Order: sequence, then structure tokens, then C-alpha cells
Amino acid sequence: MLRARTVQAGWGTLSPATRVRPLDQLRHRIAADADALVDDLATRPGRRPAESLAAEILPLADACRFLTREAPSLLRPRRLGHRGRPVWLFGVEAEVRRDPFGVVLILAPSNYPLLLPGVQAVQALAAGNAVLVKPAPGCTAPMERLADWLADAGVPDGLFQVLGETLAHAEAALDAGPDLVVLTGSAETGRRVQERLAPRLIPSIMELSGSDAVFVLPGADLDLVTRALAFGLRFNGSATCIAPRRVFVPQDLAAGLEWRLAERLTALPTVPVPLPVRHRVARLAADAIAAGARAIGPLPSPETPMAPLALAAARPDMALLSEDLFAPVVALVAVEDMEEALTQAARCPYALGASVFGPEGAARALAARMEAGSVTINDLIAPTADPRLPFGGRRRSGWGVTRGAEGLLEMTRVKTVSRRRRGPHPHFDDPDPGDEALLRGLLGAAHGAGAERRAAWTELARAVWERARRR
Repeated sequence: MLRARTVQAGWGTLSPATRVRPLDQLRHRIAADADALVDDLATRPGRRPAESLAAEILPLADACRFLTREAPSLLRPRRLGHRGRPVWLFGVEAEVRRDPFGVVLILAPSNYPLLLPGVQAVQALAAGNAVLVKPAPGCTAPMERLADWLADAGVPDGLFQVLGETLAHAEAALDAGPDLVVLTGSAETGRRVQERLAPRLIPSIMELSGSDAVFVLPGADLDLVTRALAFGLRFNGSATCIAPRRVFVPQDLAAGLEWRLAERLTALPTVPVPLPVRHRVARLAADAIAAGARAIGPLPSPETPMAPLALAAARPDMALLSEDLFAPVVALVAVEDMEEALTQAARCPYALGASVFGPEGAARALAARMEAGSVTINDLIAPTADPRLPFGGRRRSGWGVTRGAEGLLEMTRVKTVSRRRRGPHPHFDDPDPGDEALLRGLLGAAHGAGAERRAAWTELARAVWERARRR
């Protein structure tokens, strides 16, 4: 930690334009040596090269380009002109600055071991911070390669460090006192990390669990919805925090969606879901079936990889619909209308993402009312990889954002600087008997209405003249 602080002291004084130059070189290196990253990511169970390229490598390069282009202007001090300045601050100039936190600790997940910590790291570096990354178990290789490439691009030695993978390494890094912690993980992990940070009031950005809802509007293309759900169950083995888990569909469309999905699921591959997760899904699914749900596909077995599973005739009060599951499982809930859908969806404690399928006007209106950090319309998952978009959750899905302009600014602290160029300093003087009249006149002149404002201007002018005469 001390080494990182020492190097960051110099890095943070460089201009943003200087700090993003290595990121421009990094994206060129990513393009030239993408196969090396593909090999590093091959440890992800069932991960194909094309999926690694689409899910992690290309979006990381896009994020570097976004920062190269946008970070210098976003981080530039913002000078405030005279417009809107209170009249009693005549002669004062002000600006808002963005300073780095110092040392940013990134606690990385296993599902996207390059993209998620990678984007967070390059944003932190662009903002002027030092970065410590604690990879998930088995996920060190892509971070070490990123560290090597950043060093080749000119990032000072010690500014970007890759820590060990174990829980002990994470605890030691937290106890060392970073200035900001960025966690991507489960809600339970977020709670434990926050308990460790709270005594020292260390701020954090928490991207936590999801159990995303899909809303199917009247008029929706059910074939498109089915393809989207199948994609969400297949993509990255469904180990995606914004994968679909709950589908709210009008009752008259539920049967059509159910048989389409049943037909599609038979063509999807099995997924090597960890055994504890398979046990958890099997228990929750069995409870739902006992309460009236219907299984589309086999329940998870301890002996074999998990086949994608859908549960029709599900209800929001079933425990399955309030859990964060990294497994290919989705529940179909038939509703009277979208009002009921919104009400029932709100019963889940997570609010990370959501999707709406249907006519655009109605979909946009519904999206505006949803409690979620990201909403896609007639699409699923992919649009959130846009480097311009911030990403973050609400409720038990966390707080703060990463990515986009807002994510970059989250890696900074605000500092305001005010400077008086000219004019008197009447507030330094002892209170004057006429100050009350002057302030009342100023208040009315600036914020009064109609005749009251005109009278206040007269009162203000008289008070100013009287004060000047006494001085």
C-alpha cells in the first residue's frame, strides 16, 4: 500500500490528457494480442473464444477508447461564470475540481475476470489513482497480463498492482486502509466488506447481486422474447448479474411463451454450475414445484452439468424469485397487466437491471417507472456494455456506479476553489446596525415577486447608501 501511495502522489499531479495516453496504447495492445487474453480466459468453464472476445475483450478496448477521448474534458476543472452567482459574492470566482481518491482497491469477481476489474482499473488510473486488484480465485492471469501491458505502455511501476487471490489477501488489503473500495460480488459479500470498512469510514462502490426482471408487453414479439431468454440462459453459462431470472407476461401470452421456450431450451447446452449452486437451485425449484410451478427441463443433478431450467406458473412469493442465482434458471409469472407486474416485481429485494419487450412507446413508458439501475428495451444484456453508459444497482444490488462518465467521476473527490479578485470584504467587519435592513433588502430584491421585489430594491438602495455614509 505504501508503495502505491508513493507512486500515486506523482501520478495524480499529471494532467488527465497525460494519464490516458497509456490507455490508448493499451487498447492497441489488446487488439494486437487478443489471443493471449483469450487463452487467459479459457479457464472459464464452457467459455468459447468468441464469447470471451464479445463479452470481455472488445468491451474493455472500447472502454479504453472512451476514456482516451472523454476523460480529459470530464476531469478538467469546471469554472463557474457570473451567471447565477449571488450578488453579494460580487468579485468572487469559483471552480469545481476533481481530485483522485489516492489508492483504489478493486475486489474482482470470477464471472467476468477481465472486463469488470479491467474497466474499473483503467477508470481509476485515468482519474489519477493507484490501483490494487484482488482477483477472484483462479482469475489472476488476465489481471497480470493487464499489469504487464500497462507497464509496457508507460504506467509507473507500482501504480497498478495485482494482489493474491485468497480471502486473507482481501482482508489484508482492506485492513491496510485503501481510500476507495470497488467490489463486484454478491450482496452477502458486500455486507461483509462494508462491515470491515464502516469503522474507518472508507467509501465504497458496490456492484452486487441481481435477479433481473423481464416484462413482456401486449404486442411483444414472443419469438424475440424467447430468443432473448435463451441467450440470457446460455451467455457466459448464465453467470451474469443481469441475466433474466423473472419474466412477467400477460396471462393471454403466457402459454405461447411457455411452449416456445420449452422448444428452445432443448437445444441449449448444459452448464458446469458449481455443485453448491446446483443444490441451491434444486431445492428452490422443488419448493416452487410443490407450490404449483411447472418445470420446463430437468432439475439440477449432483452428477451432471446443469441443463437450462424454466419454471412456468411461478408466483412472486416463491423463494426462487427473490434469490440471486448464478445458474441457467428463469421463472415465468403470468399477470393481469403491467401494473400488477410492477407491483409483483418490486417484491424482490434486488434492483440491478431489467428488460422490456413490446411496442416502443409503451416500453419506454414502463421503463421510466421501473426500479432498476439499467433497463434495456427489446434487447438483453448486450447494450449495457456500451462504454458511455454507467452501470450500478439499487436496493440490495448495491450503490454507486462504474463505467461511463459517471463511473469515471465516481473515482474522484470533489474540491471547490473560490477566489475573490476584487471588491470589499464587508463580512470581515463588525456587525453594523443597518446590516439587517441591507440583508432584508437583498433577500427581497433577489427572491421577491412583483411589487414586493420593487419595494425591496428601494429598501436595498437606501440601506447601501446609509451604510456607505456611516463608513
